[in-house]
Amino acid sequence: MIPRKSLWVAAAGVAAAAVAVRRARTPGSAPSSANRWQAVTVNCAPEDLRADKLPPPLQEYGERIETRISPAPADRGTELAVRLKQPPSDLARSVPARLAGQDPRQDLRRALREAKSLLEAGEVLVPDEPTTHDTPGGKVIGLFSRRADGEGVL
Repeated sequence: MIPRKSLWVAAAGVAAAAVAVRRARTPGSAPSSANRWQAVTVNCAPEDLRADKLPPPLQEYGERIETRISPAPADRGTELAVRLKQPPSDLARSVPARLAGQDPRQDLRRALREAKSLLEAGEVLVPDEPTTHDTPGGKVIGLFSRRADGEGVL
């Protein structure tokens, strides 16, 4: 008789192997996170937004990006999604490149946020400069705020 604990361990191993096989990529294909869609919800009707008439920050990419426009869930505007046609190299996606602000996906995220701002407000909105003097804590927050521009999160 096989102990019950051994059966559970074997079942967990089989499940883990199935997940690993499913996640394994074929040679020459980019990992899913390397070229995923970047999306924003824009407060406008889907008919008002066309892939050939995108705002200037996205127009600068020209044929280098794919665009997907669809109605947002619950009739809350339009989903504008973009991604690079050619996935960035492993070196361009590396942690040092991201920290240095040289990951091409960071520029695409920034352009997408600027396009959203232009479509909704007619201008790119930027925060005001602080009116107080720098403190050590303020410098740390300023560093993180500058990093958030390319990553999309603070």
